[in-house]
Amino acid sequence: MSIPGIGENTTATLLAFISPFERFCSAKQLVAYAGLNPRIRQSGQWAGKSPIAKTGNVLLRKALYMPALTAKRYNPVIMAFCSRLLARGKRPMQAIIAAMRKLLHIAYGVLKSGQPFDPEKALA
Repeated sequence: MSIPGIGENTTATLLAFISPFERFCSAKQLVAYAGLNPRIRQSGQWAGKSPIAKTGNVLLRKALYMPALTAKRYNPVIMAFCSRLLARGKRPMQAIIAAMRKLLHIAYGVLKSGQPFDPEKALA
């Protein structure tokens, strides 16, 4: 709950869906479990857009949507990340989905280290 944007309900939902935590060796595995990893669509010389895979847990993705919107506004790490994406020409929904993915990475780091969220370490 030390991460700005993640409250009690989201914390309970995250812990319910990802426990036991030790089954994920990396944050990439957790992101893939949630279905927030990009799905590459290409054939020969044609390369299309890369949407999210959506093969993971839909309830976990739903639980991360509103916290991502809140974190985009109040979490300095997510705020800087989203403004960089929007400055590069990404659409607002792409920035929100990237914020959801970034929140999962941060939550994984907090759970793995056992220490509260520190924006100075995350921005470094």
